[in-house]
Amino acid sequence: MFDLLGAALVNIVHVKYLLPLFLGTLAGVIGGALPGVTVTMTIIVALPFTFGLDPLQGLAAMAGLYVGGSAGGLVTAVLLGIPGTPSTVATTFDGYPMGRNGEPGRALWLGIWGSFFGGMLGGVFLIFTTKPLAEFALAFGPWEYFSLFVLALSMVAGLVETSLVKALVSGFIGLIVTVLGNDPMLGAPRLTLGIPFLEGGIPFLPVLIGVFAFAQIMSEVEKSGGAGAMTQPANSDANLKVSQLKVIWEILSRPFLLVWSAIIGVWIGVLPAIGGSAANIMSYDQAKKFSKHPEKFGTGIPEGIIASEAGNNANVGGSLVTIMAFGIPGDAVTAVMLGAMTIHGIQPGPLFISQHPQIAYGIFAAYIVAHPIMVLILGVGARWAMRIMTITKSTLFPIVLVLCVIGAFALDNSMDTVYVLLVFGVIGYLMVKAGFPLAPFILGAILGDQIEINLIRSIMTDPNPWLFVTRPISGLLLLAAVLSVVFSLWQHKRTQRRLAAAATPPSDEDIIDF
Repeated sequence: MFDLLGAALVNIVHVKYLLPLFLGTLAGVIGGALPGVTVTMTIIVALPFTFGLDPLQGLAAMAGLYVGGSAGGLVTAVLLGIPGTPSTVATTFDGYPMGRNGEPGRALWLGIWGSFFGGMLGGVFLIFTTKPLAEFALAFGPWEYFSLFVLALSMVAGLVETSLVKALVSGFIGLIVTVLGNDPMLGAPRLTLGIPFLEGGIPFLPVLIGVFAFAQIMSEVEKSGGAGAMTQPANSDANLKVSQLKVIWEILSRPFLLVWSAIIGVWIGVLPAIGGSAANIMSYDQAKKFSKHPEKFGTGIPEGIIASEAGNNANVGGSLVTIMAFGIPGDAVTAVMLGAMTIHGIQPGPLFISQHPQIAYGIFAAYIVAHPIMVLILGVGARWAMRIMTITKSTLFPIVLVLCVIGAFALDNSMDTVYVLLVFGVIGYLMVKAGFPLAPFILGAILGDQIEINLIRSIMTDPNPWLFVTRPISGLLLLAAVLSVVFSLWQHKRTQRRLAAAATPPSDEDIIDF
């Protein structure tokens, strides 16, 4: 194995393969950084350009695009508070506040290096544990998937900052979004209001853009007091410069946080149909649960950025495990990669590595080399990207809104998705005004349809409801969901007690007069 990997690394740095790998990574970073474009859309646009390449060239470009796109979304997440891709939602929770607190360079580089180390740890899992992890994933039936999604949904309790009731209501609204449209199993219309567009369900991308971008922009406009006051504080070069060694040490000095976030990302990537957005949020939630100061999450602390980005990029390695070992796409991006392999006459599956070892290990090598290329591209482009912070808001916000509308329209070349963006932009703004957190809403919108589909499949397979508890893996996942909620409630009450104690002035008996 090491001989094959070494030979593949030597081979992939040849100009023949390095150039498409570099261009793919660059395209991924740009596509990921543009709100509304997403990695999936970028890889679909880039796919036709790989048809004339040999299989390894084309797949190297795809791997680079996947890695670059997963990391590129952190740029707008940190600088604008708008996730460039759904898999960088949690990065905004601490990345944007840190940037607004005068440390945009630190926030950006924490995300870049967090993505790098998380992705490289994902590569270790990809290379050494492909077969056992994928075999375990095959043991999952609809009962286990349902329980897994319930566990992920239980993270709502961990994402609450003030009111648990508002967090639950927010998550419930997100679940309602997934109910709109035809029944996923029987095709019966539900809550479509006679609108043909709603029969196919609400597309997630314009919902995400609307809730985050529109709500963020409207909130900023309101805080600024109108267009006349919409100016950004000018940033000096000191804000653009950071000590790379200091940033790297901030990450490596938290080994448990880094490794645990990467494990979560890899495991979610191995399980099909979950995706990087769940890995991003779940890694953030776990970091908050294990933190000694959970109340500081959301104020701009490094742990939130490191965990979310490490989990996000490690998810790429996990997704590649599933497609290479069993021919099952882990998400929309690997579904496109599966199509690219088929076009090149390659059938991924249990025999893929034994029948095509050079291509398989070439993909491993491309994945590894893509990470330092990603750091280089973001490092060189960061200085120009961070100039966004010096642009007046009256200039920046219209540009962002136009890009968001273009991204929503390009989803299916229809104005209907633009209307969805507008509607959910207003909903997101009203939720922010009323004090409802947006993270539970997004989590509910991500997981709702998968919870429903796997619940229906499990009942259709066997109507015995006790199977959810008696099947070992499913039962353990449900138990973990209950424990997650209980722990989050305890942590929330502890935080409230701390805040109440800090706000209580000392009594006369506590004051000693000298």
